[in-house]
Amino acid sequence: MTENVDEGDIAADYLEALLDIADMDGDIEIETDSRRTTLVVGEAGDDSLTPLSDPETVSALQELTRLAVQAKTGEFSRVVLDVAGSRDARTKELESMVARALSDIEGGAEQVALTPMSSYERKLVHDLVADAGLVSESEGEGRERHAVVKPAEG
Repeated sequence: MTENVDEGDIAADYLEALLDIADMDGDIEIETDSRRTTLVVGEAGDDSLTPLSDPETVSALQELTRLAVQAKTGEFSRVVLDVAGSRDARTKELESMVARALSDIEGGAEQVALTPMSSYERKLVHDLVADAGLVSESEGEGRERHAVVKPAEG
């Protein structure tokens, strides 16, 4: 657990420096569990952080933060970033994506490929799909890696 705290502190210091460069304010909270460290920057609806809260920007900042942590610790980092409620907003988008895919499967589609997304987002999708009684798997490489939803076998 000490490792996660150190990881969180390193990530928070890095993000704080980036916010200073961008002349933006945002309180940073560090949340840890046994699997990953999440940094929450600002509160949901914080308009001053809007330029940083779109999914592509959050993903890029998250990757930069992970690289900064890895450079300091020498170990793989699982840091997750949430900027002004972006994580909840993205979860709702993924839920809608999965609902559309489930509808397509119920309509007879053999499978539905979703848009490329991060490993964290694919994990959420796999969980949502499993909860709905269907199956999914990840396909593609690198930035093109995505989830594919399929009917349950049997």
